[in-house]
Amino acid sequence: MKKSLLSAVALVAMVAYSGAARADLLIGVAGPLTGPNAAFGAQLQKGAEQAVADINAAGGINGEKVVIELGDDVSDPKQGISVANKFVADGVKFVVGHFNSGVSIPASEVYAENGIMQITPASTNPKFTERGLWNTFRTCGRDDQQGAVAGAYIAKHAKDAKVAVVHDKTPYGQGLADETKKALNGAGITEVMYEGIQPGEKDYSALIAKMKGAGVTMVYFGGLHTEAGLILRQMADQGVKATMMSGDGITSNELASIAGDAVNGTLMTFPPDPRNNPNAKDAVEKFRKAGFEPEAYTLYSYAAVQIFAQAAKAAGKNDGTAAAEAAKAKGPFKTVIGDIGFDAKGDITRPDYTMYTWGKGADGKYTYKETGL
Repeated sequence: MKKSLLSAVALVAMVAYSGAARADLLIGVAGPLTGPNAAFGAQLQKGAEQAVADINAAGGINGEKVVIELGDDVSDPKQGISVANKFVADGVKFVVGHFNSGVSIPASEVYAENGIMQITPASTNPKFTERGLWNTFRTCGRDDQQGAVAGAYIAKHAKDAKVAVVHDKTPYGQGLADETKKALNGAGITEVMYEGIQPGEKDYSALIAKMKGAGVTMVYFGGLHTEAGLILRQMADQGVKATMMSGDGITSNELASIAGDAVNGTLMTFPPDPRNNPNAKDAVEKFRKAGFEPEAYTLYSYAAVQIFAQAAKAAGKNDGTAAAEAAKAKGPFKTVIGDIGFDAKGDITRPDYTMYTWGKGADGKYTYKETGL
């Protein structure tokens, strides 16, 4: 009898405890927390964590404390699906992520089927928001917008260049390269090379030999900093004096660590540096005080959490579907990267890209500096 009574008490305690646990609002943060793209995963993680800390300090979202659940997809679509399914099983309501378009796109379908609203700070492939899903949003722009800027820049500043268009065969890399190629071709410039590479390779000498034979003077690369850095270094080693231009996938100071002096003069499209936005001043100070430089997507991740909070409050409940409807109807929302509103697809209504050039900073280290169009 005593054993049964104790069991009953334990059961009641377990139910009470699980009820208390469910009172917390779970936000998933998904990206490459390990692997070659971990620098970007850290940006997503740190940005979301600081936003959640600030929101909890102000009372949470609709009276609920926010708790982050991390998911490491290692930039792999299959791992991304596993992360998405785990988030569903654990009761996650909102997701910040993923980083790679090739992961965000399949994962978004899992989220859509299970009432989870998703905001990616970094996935730029147009397909992410072009499939008519209710739950897909982004705080960044799209490849067709970024590619148009890149193509127009080359047409304006290097119209006589012999251009090689190179991509990494991923939805992000090839998508961006193809949009840039479209813009170039529309401006009357025909590339002398169009090649795909295999991500993760270490030796790009065959590609660079082709560039040399074609007399390439400008390389447009659609892909990430890991491969871009190796290509830059090996181009320099083989005496190819061509300028590389790429997109937001190389927005990490790790590029300079890989490429060394060969990074000098590299061009890159990215929105105006969010660290210089007056709305981000307090957040940037907190990151730097904690020893983390909030470059690239850090503040885009922070902004995603801010939008979840404001959309859920506008909806009056912490529900993915209701918050998604409010995000499209009630914006723009105040964020660290400025006022953000969404169209019916979930794309931001004020996308903007500009040009950066890599060179040595005042401290003698290579970094990127906004140079404009």
